[in-house]
Amino acid sequence: MARILVIDDERAIRNTLKEILEFEGYTVDVAADGKSGIEAAGKQPYDLVFTDVKMPGMDGIEVLEHLAGTTVIMISGHATVDTAVEALKKGAFDFLEKPIDLNRLLVTTKNALDKQQLQAQVRTQTEEVQSLRKQLRLQHEMIGTSAAIEHVRALIQKVAPTDARVLITGENGTGKEVVARLIHAQSQRQNAPLVEVNCAAIPSELIESELFGHMKGSFTGAVKDRAGKFEQAHNGTLFLDEIGDMSLAAQTKVLRALQENEITRVGSDKTIRVNVRVLAATNKDLPSEIAKGNFREDLFHRLNVIPIHIPALDERKEDIPLLINHFTQIIAAEQGRAVKTFTPEAIAALQQRHWHGNVRELRNMVERLFILADDPIEESDIQLFA
Repeated sequence: MARILVIDDERAIRNTLKEILEFEGYTVDVAADGKSGIEAAGKQPYDLVFTDVKMPGMDGIEVLEHLAGTTVIMISGHATVDTAVEALKKGAFDFLEKPIDLNRLLVTTKNALDKQQLQAQVRTQTEEVQSLRKQLRLQHEMIGTSAAIEHVRALIQKVAPTDARVLITGENGTGKEVVARLIHAQSQRQNAPLVEVNCAAIPSELIESELFGHMKGSFTGAVKDRAGKFEQAHNGTLFLDEIGDMSLAAQTKVLRALQENEITRVGSDKTIRVNVRVLAATNKDLPSEIAKGNFREDLFHRLNVIPIHIPALDERKEDIPLLINHFTQIIAAEQGRAVKTFTPEAIAALQQRHWHGNVRELRNMVERLFILADDPIEESDIQLFA
């Protein structure tokens, strides 16, 4: 229950307020003047303070100034409108006139404490959001200082502020999604949505509905109108991951959307204008797929305005120590545990390995060692748990 301090030079007022508020279940302390009230507040934090305005020595306005950050309600039987306005301007929650109406007292007390609780909840939620954003930033940073990764970073900085389409290529696990997120975050569309589509994870018969939306009744299961990913990404960025796995039929419609900047929902003949920047990624060799008849050459040229190739981890092993440290920090935060260290011999052993799964595989290895090995993590642990 809330703790309340009543500061008033009139004993009858102090005792009456104390009795009423304690009857409501609050814990109440009293002080006979402003100086002793401030001293009490310095020793014990209070959820709410009532203070009289007119008191000998230090008046209520001075008390209010000393209790910045504390919820304060002013009380007075002689105050003018100017005094009340001054108190409210200086941060008082409310101003009650003597003789104090009982209902007004209880309602004001409840409102003040409710507001304080709400502010505390907002602060907590804000801190949680900031923590989550920090974790997301950590998870989507491009770590490394090798020449290969610096080249990628330089390309991102050049292309991000433009609306040019980008085709991101590289093996599985190299961080193509990270590059897409960095491009969006550094673009002029950063405050608009980044909508991601994994083209390999959506059945070919549903990809058109997923991308372009559908109308109610257009096929079995279409129980209501639904906007597709192009509409959801309007004024933002659409990231088509694993574009090489998209069906030829869907490729044709994507090509038209890129040419015309408009889409048509499945089951509709109405066109919808869209303003979308498209980023695409694939682990496939699209020129080879074109030669096999699996990918449209005209779509390839539409997407491949700015090509960015992400090097395999085996091509930048000098970045492995930085990546290990980065992943250790993330995993420790996720699991609420102390950060573990890797011995130089353990790091050297990881640098000597072949990373078929690239950065993703390294991250999994670091997490496995973090969970199973003691601190510090040694070369023998890698041999044991690899």
